[in-house]
Amino acid sequence: MIKNYFKTAWRNIIKHRFYSIVNVLGLFAGITFTLLIGAYVWGELQVNKKLNHSGRQYFLQSEWKGENIHYAVTTLSPIAKRLKEDYPSLVANYYRWDGITSGVTKGDKAFRESIQLGDSTMLSMYGFELLAGNPATALKEPYTAVITAATAIKYFGKKDAVGQSISIQSFSGGKNDFTITGVLKDPPKNSVTNLNNNNNNTIFIPTNTYAFFGRTSLEDWNNTWIPSYIELKEGATIAGVEKAIQQLIQTNAPDGIRANLTIRPIALTEYYLQKDNGLVKRMLYTLSFIALFILLMAVVNFINISISNAGSRMREIGVRKVLGGLRIQFIMQFLTESFVLVLVATLLALAAYPLASPVFAGIVGKAIPALSSLPLYFLMVPLVMVLLIALLAGVYPAFVLSANNTVSSLKGKLKTVKENIVLRKSLVGFQFAIALVVLIAAVIVTQQVSLFFSKSLGYNKEFVVASQVPRDWSPAGVKKMQTIRNEFAAMPQVSAVTLSYEIPNGNNGNEPQVYKSGGDSTKTIGMQALVTDENYLSTYQIPLQSGEFFDSRMLDSGKVIINEKAVAALGYKTPGAAIGQQLRIPGDPTTFTIKGVTGNFHFFSMQNAMGPIIFFNVYTAVVHRYLSFKLKPGNTTASIDAIQKKWSQLMPGSSFEYQFMDDTLKNLYANEIQLKKAAFTATILSLIIVLLGVLGLISLSVHKRVKEISIRKVLGASVPHITILFIKEFAAIVLLAAFVAVPIACYLMSGWLSNYAYRINLTAQPFLLPIIALGLITLLLIVLQTLKAALANPMKNLKSE
Repeated sequence: MIKNYFKTAWRNIIKHRFYSIVNVLGLFAGITFTLLIGAYVWGELQVNKKLNHSGRQYFLQSEWKGENIHYAVTTLSPIAKRLKEDYPSLVANYYRWDGITSGVTKGDKAFRESIQLGDSTMLSMYGFELLAGNPATALKEPYTAVITAATAIKYFGKKDAVGQSISIQSFSGGKNDFTITGVLKDPPKNSVTNLNNNNNNTIFIPTNTYAFFGRTSLEDWNNTWIPSYIELKEGATIAGVEKAIQQLIQTNAPDGIRANLTIRPIALTEYYLQKDNGLVKRMLYTLSFIALFILLMAVVNFINISISNAGSRMREIGVRKVLGGLRIQFIMQFLTESFVLVLVATLLALAAYPLASPVFAGIVGKAIPALSSLPLYFLMVPLVMVLLIALLAGVYPAFVLSANNTVSSLKGKLKTVKENIVLRKSLVGFQFAIALVVLIAAVIVTQQVSLFFSKSLGYNKEFVVASQVPRDWSPAGVKKMQTIRNEFAAMPQVSAVTLSYEIPNGNNGNEPQVYKSGGDSTKTIGMQALVTDENYLSTYQIPLQSGEFFDSRMLDSGKVIINEKAVAALGYKTPGAAIGQQLRIPGDPTTFTIKGVTGNFHFFSMQNAMGPIIFFNVYTAVVHRYLSFKLKPGNTTASIDAIQKKWSQLMPGSSFEYQFMDDTLKNLYANEIQLKKAAFTATILSLIIVLLGVLGLISLSVHKRVKEISIRKVLGASVPHITILFIKEFAAIVLLAAFVAVPIACYLMSGWLSNYAYRINLTAQPFLLPIIALGLITLLLIVLQTLKAALANPMKNLKSE
């Protein structure tokens, strides 16, 4: 009997192949997209969970009073170690690291690498696997290094590089060989080796070598720039750890820090999702909802066409009833047909997954896990989807049509035809509403992302290229870089060049607390510090509002520049009123004099409002990282080639790894750009699914009403009049769907936009455009489908009567 159900089901699918293909395609698109999103979300939820004892690992996050004071991901450098030493019943282990970038060479290979100067506990605490070397001793001796497998191949052409050496440059211009003591198996994404998007460390050096790089001691309580992690003892409570942290701060931290700092242990399994104001978590929620909407649209589409198509089989049911067919047999038959269609769509989706995942990975900017790497319970999802969707799609025709009496069935009549139409229209309306929500969301996301790149940033990013330089943090090193900068500035392809420690990429250097000289030292203003030369404003075309900027004579010791936000924060009424005023920084004996005031500009993303900025002169601060080039318009590729050639002459052995500011901004808004791409993909899929549904339903409706159309033509109805009959049916549904979708989309997107300090204003445009577009596309499909029937010879359709 079961074999017969499947055989009959397959015959009916072949008989109605057009509607079967429409059903399978829509469901296939929905299931494939849902599988991809599900795998992506699962992969993001696994970040940090594969680390050793992940349930007891915590990241120490700083919270500072006021705004723009210090960096949340760094904290007091001794705190983690002292927790382990002073509270052994609470803390089982700790890890701290100081992140740097420096030039690394091996023979003729020269690159700039991200390096971690970290505690020797890294390998044992997190269980990172070494492909070569002894994990117990790999990070013990000075001038040794553990490198990733990819880095080993990059420099040595093989993974087993233990015993080999690389040369690393210090910040005073010297170089030293570091012996490779371990090769790290490329770790899964985590917040230890890759804390944020700007830092993907590939070389790990023990902290007993920090003096070579001139870094501040990790035992200095004034050092607040160290990412720190702890591992709790089994049974230890986080409340006990927070109390211990507070006691250590009160006992050891300097006054200015003690009064302003609170350290919060964040579970490492949650940190990745919560950082950056929960940006990743919001991304996952958004994509999950989009996937759910797309799948619902596909299911509704499937159900709707199944219901509409099932009504055409009333006579078949009547004949089978006359021949002794039982109701349970009809129910099983319809459910089997539904199951077969859903199974085919699901198998196609599983087969397409390996082909679609690289494409989707390019959209979201992350690798999508292979099906084989997913847990067993995840692979059960497609089976559950098959059974659930088959039941949802088959239950109505199975139970309602099989309950019709034999005489009505033989006449092809359905007692509940009114309810059938109402249900079908409700499902179509639901589908249109979801499609409109997705379309509106995509338009708003696109407009907001466009704002990031079109809104005045306060500086001119066009034709600006930045590249990190070798570091010699000494007066002689800065003077040498000044000479090199002038050589580049003399090139005909370059209009300006500046030497600085920071560029506007959100990757800040220092955030000092500043107060008026002679004022209350406890009432400080947190400011973003920029260390630059005299050409910074001209290169980035930042306007000067009052006073003067730095000059090239190195006479600006003790002079600082601030922006308009800093002027307001310090309480000066106008930029001019701030000129000549004096400022202090707690712990620094220098009295700084304000020499000039610049306009405001964006340093971080538009999630944050523009804040106070203070400029220090690179000739007195001596730290530097970047040369930024303002290119002249023209052949950009030729200009870059010329700079690269000059770079190799002026700084041999140093790599020219450049990035346009446009690309820097793309990195700053990576998650938003990924969301935009995902929303665009969802828009295409939702349109495909909803239009497949409309195509199938219009085709069925025209097929059922072909004699009605012929009679209307005989009685004098025109082709436009007949077409309007079908248009009116769907126009009302689209309008009702819009009435439901607009407030839902407005609520959802207002919440999303509220996370940005600078955002678009919601106008009627992003709501009207999708409604009009969906209406016009639906209209086109209706016209194309009805035109053929309306133009047909009516006698051909009526001759059987």
